[in-house]
Amino acid sequence: METISENRCFDGTQGVYRHASEATGTDMTFGLFLPAEAEDGPVPVLWYLSGLTCTHANAMEKAGAQQWAAEQGIALVFPDTSPRGAGVPDDPAYDLGQGAGFYLNAVQDPWAEHFQMWSYITEELPQALFHRFALDEERQAITGHSMGGHGALTIAMHHPDRFASVSAFAPICNPMESDWGQKQFTAYLGTNTALWEAHDASVLMRERGFAGPILIDTGTADQFGDLLRTEALAEAMAARRQHATLRLQPGYDHSYWFVSSFMEDHVTFHAEALYGVRT
Repeated sequence: METISENRCFDGTQGVYRHASEATGTDMTFGLFLPAEAEDGPVPVLWYLSGLTCTHANAMEKAGAQQWAAEQGIALVFPDTSPRGAGVPDDPAYDLGQGAGFYLNAVQDPWAEHFQMWSYITEELPQALFHRFALDEERQAITGHSMGGHGALTIAMHHPDRFASVSAFAPICNPMESDWGQKQFTAYLGTNTALWEAHDASVLMRERGFAGPILIDTGTADQFGDLLRTEALAEAMAARRQHATLRLQPGYDHSYWFVSSFMEDHVTFHAEALYGVRT
């Protein structure tokens, strides 16, 4: 694992690292914030999955999460959103290919060789992190924004024993019925919609739910509101009687100004789950 940079940040360390991934067949870059408590032993970890067009750097630099994570003694992981490189397939559109991995394992050519983001996020990267850094594998939580909110919700519902809590900022809630989903699922997974269901938060909510606490924030002025389909997830939660908090924040859009405005709430929410109850 190569260290690209390490900077002092709120008495902890914000690092950027690169490693060779067997899952994607490429080098992958991620950010990791370690609070000061990591110098004395393993700390809880909050995964942050980013949205379309993002790299590891977007949330790391713009979400303002480090201050609140430092107060709670929690590490933050910022993975990339897709494999990258000259030999990796891409598409001219912003919402397909590099920067748009959708946190799934592609089975269709030309994507299948490298676009194995589900395996990378749920298996390979955790193994690398817990081997190298002072992180507590028994205390994990997950969050994300937009496409990353979709990833956080679907991964959490598939791994309820791993994650104490899940939250999302403006998640894509029902990709099977949205242009942010139908296009990408067809490209990556093919036309068999039975394969799509494992990556649709609204479908998973009806089928599985989540045993831990859930927090979702979406802005009422979100310019992509019709693509997010928040109402589909709300209906699925109601049908399942899922305990969750879904907040529609007046006047907020889809940007990182929105994410940073509610980041303290989300980190505190996860801290309470990771530590039992902690304020």
